[in-house]
Amino acid sequence: MKRPQFTPEKSCLLAVALSGLIIGAFLFSNLIRSVDNISSFGLCSLASAKARAAADYDATPTQLQSILHYATSKIVPQQSLAEISVTFDVLKTRSPCNFLVFGLGFDSLMWTSLNPHGTTLFLEEDPKWVQTIVRKAPTLNAHTVQYRTQLQEANNLLKTYRSEPLCSPGKAYLRGNYKCKLALTGLPDEVYDKEWDLIMIDAPRGYFPEAPGRMAAIFSAVVMARGRKGSGVTHVFLHDVDRRVEKMFAEEFLCRKNLVKAVGRLWHFEIPAANVSQSGGWFC
Repeated sequence: MKRPQFTPEKSCLLAVALSGLIIGAFLFSNLIRSVDNISSFGLCSLASAKARAAADYDATPTQLQSILHYATSKIVPQQSLAEISVTFDVLKTRSPCNFLVFGLGFDSLMWTSLNPHGTTLFLEEDPKWVQTIVRKAPTLNAHTVQYRTQLQEANNLLKTYRSEPLCSPGKAYLRGNYKCKLALTGLPDEVYDKEWDLIMIDAPRGYFPEAPGRMAAIFSAVVMARGRKGSGVTHVFLHDVDRRVEKMFAEEFLCRKNLVKAVGRLWHFEIPAANVSQSGGWFC
């Protein structure tokens, strides 16, 4: 993702807002857990239920670190508060959940904190950048990923992918699918083995010709979402939709019919699992 510059005034206001979001997420998640705990006991066990509920209010180490970080740092996430709130609203209903994030940066500690007791995994192309961020926040779960695409190939990839059967909706898969160049084949096993409730695409870099671009990340997110076996939809959030390639690939694979919210440069899609009884056709 980009390494943006921030004005002190903007940084201060957003840092305060982010700290409030994290504190709110902490209180909200523990309130829900407390209600669940109390409702599972009879009246005779009310005292022990209250004690157990009180214990649930302990913040996670990552949440405490995140509050301290954003309350004291002048460097804040690239997304605006309005854009962040779109994902936060979904996390409030789905957390603890499995949250996959393409990109690692100044927002990573925040995303982990907003999904307490869930799994939040970050995929980043630049190993040096991973070291820089993880050195400051060692609790983050981050992996380096290699991409097989370049941004300058975007137009050709969109024109030719339909000629490869293993890129088609009914046959596409990721692990070991070297014939489909849009498939991310070298991800950690954890990515392939889990079902992801939320997927955020805010990387890799896509603002110069030799950059990997987000074509493969968008395609792979759709393949994962369509392969979902659990109930419900997969929430996919795509940032930087003001750029031509992001918008073009979103309309090809994520589909306008699945777009449920657009705020600033962020689009929120709800992708249903593929209906195995359907045959033919393409992603949209």
